[in-house]
Amino acid sequence: MIDLSVNLGGLAMRTPVTTASGTFGYGAEYAGVVDYSKLGAVTAKGIRLESWPGNPMPRHVEVPGGLVNAIGLQGPGVEVFLSHYVPEYVEKVGRDAPPIIVNIWGGSVEEYAEVAARLEPRFPIGAIEMNVSCPNVKAGGHTFGQDPKVLAEVVGAVRAATKLPLIVKLAPNVPSIAPYVKACEDSGADALALINTIPAMVIDIETRRPVLGNRTGGLSGRCVHPAAVKVVYDAHKVSRLPILAMGGVYEAKDAIEFFLAGATAVAVGTALFTDPDVPAKVCDGIAEYCERHGFKALRELVGALE
Repeated sequence: MIDLSVNLGGLAMRTPVTTASGTFGYGAEYAGVVDYSKLGAVTAKGIRLESWPGNPMPRHVEVPGGLVNAIGLQGPGVEVFLSHYVPEYVEKVGRDAPPIIVNIWGGSVEEYAEVAARLEPRFPIGAIEMNVSCPNVKAGGHTFGQDPKVLAEVVGAVRAATKLPLIVKLAPNVPSIAPYVKACEDSGADALALINTIPAMVIDIETRRPVLGNRTGGLSGRCVHPAAVKVVYDAHKVSRLPILAMGGVYEAKDAIEFFLAGATAVAVGTALFTDPDVPAKVCDGIAEYCERHGFKALRELVGALE
């Protein structure tokens, strides 16, 4: 038996595989479809203080090797999440359900902190993932991850507001990830999530108009994987914070690349839309790789790049 358990900044995960925010609903939507025992956690869709309508339609478009989306973080607000979606998750998935990583965002430093304060560290809530870098939300979110000083302020405020493990999700579209990693580390983050989607745009040449209602969106899928591996590698070189890696995880090979680059855990996102069994297949493939190469625990693989 291969030990697949990992610790992501204080979040104990029985496997190193979770789901990416925005691709798995609020946790219960895949009940009866996926094998939750193969998941170390599930990551909920982005939550802010109040409900949010998201962006105008159309909101997504397929491109070669991936997807461009501009959902705009539509959501019900934190109180509805706690009163409805969390109990539904426990009811449908069971008491052995993996912990929920709650993705949060806000339009101000104060809102981020208030949302975090509403999330008590009790089952099934296991950690907070701060979205400071979403490229397709005009109000809030997108500005906080572009300035290390502002990033440090909002991370510090959330750190002071919660005892939950704090994961900060960063954008790849910066000249160097190092100052943003340092800002997170110095301000009390427990882990990093890398990468968020890459800003992108698709144009309908017949109408000469943008395809998305928001005009621009975020690129995800197989096509972003090599870029994501590079960002994870760069972050691991300058920090000891554990990394939740995401971006083009479709099979075990993709996850193993992330581990070798320095990731502690991985998230499956866009691949879920075409095959909900991808997380289980990735988990099994990681175990098979470790056994074949003589690793007794997945942890031995982290940062083991020759």
